[in-house]
Amino acid sequence: MPAFRQVGEKQLPNPVVCMAWSPKRDLIALANTNGELLLHRLASFQRVWSLPPSECTGKEITALFWRPDGKILAFSLGDTKQVVLCGVEKAEILHMFLMQSPVTCMNWMEVTEESSSFYSSEDESKLFLPKLPTLPKSYSTTSKIFSEEKSDEILNLFGEVRLNILVLGGDSGFVELYAYGMYKIATLGGVSGICRSLSLSSDLKSLSVITKVRSADNKAEICYVQLDTGLLSDCLPELTRMARKFTHISTLMQYLHLSLTCMCEAWEDILMQMDLRLTKFVQEKNTSTQVQDEFLELLLWGQSSPELQALLMNQLTVKGLKKLGQSIESSYSSIQKLVISHLQSGSEALLYHLSEVRGMSLWKQKFEPLGLDSDAIDGAITAVGSFSLKANELLQVIDKSMKNFKAFFRWLYVAMLRMCDEHVPPELNKMTQKDIAFVADFLSEHFSENEVLFNRKGKYFNVERVGQYLKDEDEDLVSPPNTKGNQWLKFLQESTHLKDSPLVFPSYPQKSLHFVKKMMENVIEHCLQKPSEVIGKSVKQAVFLPLYAVPEKMENTPRLFELPSLWNDKKAKMHCVVFCMPEISLCKLYLLKKGTDPNRHIPNSLMSVDLSHYLDNTNEDRAAAQSLCFYRCLDACFYDDETLTVVLQGPEEQNNRCVLAQLPLSSGLSCEAEVSLDPNVRLDQQCSAIPCQGMMLGNQWRELENMKAQFVAVNGIRKVACVLSANLRHIRVFEMDVEDEDDEGVDSQNVSADQDGLETTVISQGPAEESLESEGEAKEQERDVFQKTVEHLKSEEAL
Repeated sequence: MPAFRQVGEKQLPNPVVCMAWSPKRDLIALANTNGELLLHRLASFQRVWSLPPSECTGKEITALFWRPDGKILAFSLGDTKQVVLCGVEKAEILHMFLMQSPVTCMNWMEVTEESSSFYSSEDESKLFLPKLPTLPKSYSTTSKIFSEEKSDEILNLFGEVRLNILVLGGDSGFVELYAYGMYKIATLGGVSGICRSLSLSSDLKSLSVITKVRSADNKAEICYVQLDTGLLSDCLPELTRMARKFTHISTLMQYLHLSLTCMCEAWEDILMQMDLRLTKFVQEKNTSTQVQDEFLELLLWGQSSPELQALLMNQLTVKGLKKLGQSIESSYSSIQKLVISHLQSGSEALLYHLSEVRGMSLWKQKFEPLGLDSDAIDGAITAVGSFSLKANELLQVIDKSMKNFKAFFRWLYVAMLRMCDEHVPPELNKMTQKDIAFVADFLSEHFSENEVLFNRKGKYFNVERVGQYLKDEDEDLVSPPNTKGNQWLKFLQESTHLKDSPLVFPSYPQKSLHFVKKMMENVIEHCLQKPSEVIGKSVKQAVFLPLYAVPEKMENTPRLFELPSLWNDKKAKMHCVVFCMPEISLCKLYLLKKGTDPNRHIPNSLMSVDLSHYLDNTNEDRAAAQSLCFYRCLDACFYDDETLTVVLQGPEEQNNRCVLAQLPLSSGLSCEAEVSLDPNVRLDQQCSAIPCQGMMLGNQWRELENMKAQFVAVNGIRKVACVLSANLRHIRVFEMDVEDEDDEGVDSQNVSADQDGLETTVISQGPAEESLESEGEAKEQERDVFQKTVEHLKSEEAL
């Protein structure tokens, strides 16, 4: 009676490069070579959703990990050097950020300890700040990575109140820590080589890293590094409070960026067509009169030159002018609403959180060790204030432009109707002296001689004043607002005390809204980076242990699921490492234990498990025959604190049959003698001194028939395992806490259905010899099971 029950099997069209079980649900995430992210359910390995690759993210997924609550999935992309946070419910990208180099491994850990005095006062902002409005659906669909009402989900990326940290590692030994997956709290240095695996302890005292380095003789070596992160542990309450505030700030900056994107989409460049036509009119007309004079003559006498009449009737047209006026009014109204409801609300919330962070920075006893700098925070507050002023300035420009264009287009529309000898509606025909003066002022302001001169881009006209605020350019505004006669500015310039006061926000009248937003983002980013630099410098290397040399034949082979495997034992507060030494012995598994506290000594921290004998059957003849077999470990990962899940491969005499097994670590491994090893010498060069024990599997194993198994991913909480074949396409899913029943009729039907699915997949997607062979043998097994069932029924009838 084989252990573990098979619940699903699948032949995938593309090779799998990453797989990870959800910590809370019966879901497994897969990433394939096409850059597609797949989510499957345990039941019959049913696909829940798929996230295809896109240009804004990338196509080369290098690492994959779940947030501890199972609601968000993080994955990294090698071609674009980005890290993406994806919502599990709707397969939506919630957040993404750029890295300096590609990420090769990641780990997402949740802190087990908590401080009630700091957690109880969290989220007070909800009492003082209104809820931010969601972004308009009509604009959010055009954004590349955000969909409907994404602003609510962006602001809910925290998950639980308890701190969780996303750890990223990559080439050149760079390691970075992100609180809640959003805010970078530490940039670690001093780690040499390429990071292959990471594990941050739940008490935040240390970080284990597996790296691949080059020795003096240019040979690849696998090393274990333990970093002392004691500052994070000592300042956990302060770190949590600071991280939540900075994550709030990061999400608000993203919200403002999204709001400005919606404003740019709401602004139509239809007015640019009018500017180009007026410019062409100036270049082609033969008269020496100014454009302003041409329009003033039309305003006063109702007569126009042939050139102006041709411009109005042939290029602008009555219908086009009416449509232009409607588009301008609709566009300006949308931008105005976005500024009032989104930009101003987001800026107020940003000022609130930055002010609270500034108060935290003044509590130097608590927060100074984490690197909070009050001067940098003051600069960030000033930058946000300048952004708010620029948003208010844009509101004034929109309000003035709407009044000007309404009056101008109303007059011009009536004038063009008269040119066409068409009927003028009575409500438009009435024009007072005040309206005439208003249009004259508009013409003098927008069509003056200064506007006719070439500007820096070679254009004549810039009638539209709102679009220049939304352009992503570093140059000055073409038509800055007129500040002559402003009593407040005059008072500031004449006051010696307020002129250079830090309490007065600078307004930058010559710059666009985009420019001020970029400046604000740079200042806030500098403010957020300061603690990460201070915390990063406090991290020191506590342990450096070279494990073994990588064989040359395996060095160039891409192994995406490669040992060693790391595990954090939260109860015992230990880092556990399981690995093999390919050049020494393929039949031995090595287990290394280090305390999460670098100063804590762990007795018997290193030992090996001998897998050469297969002592697991009650049949004496078979046991005797198999006792001489040597099984090598293909893959291993921790099922829980006391169990190791392994994939073993038998010798060639037994057709390299593969076995899925559970190794009990607590009951089977014990060593009384303390072994002293030289930390400067690789373990494979002193492996003879490492104590070794045999392992009795008992009934905790199952043969993987008709499958060239290679890798395994497990979830001890959900008690499931997923085995992947060597060609990275064939997958089997098992429930590990149950055994197959004696009556396998139902299971045989499931196997038959799975094989039928495999057959159609293979036929539609290309040849797969392994799948076709397994299909034939599965049918033979099905007939054998059916025959045994019939015999069993006959025996019951006889009884």
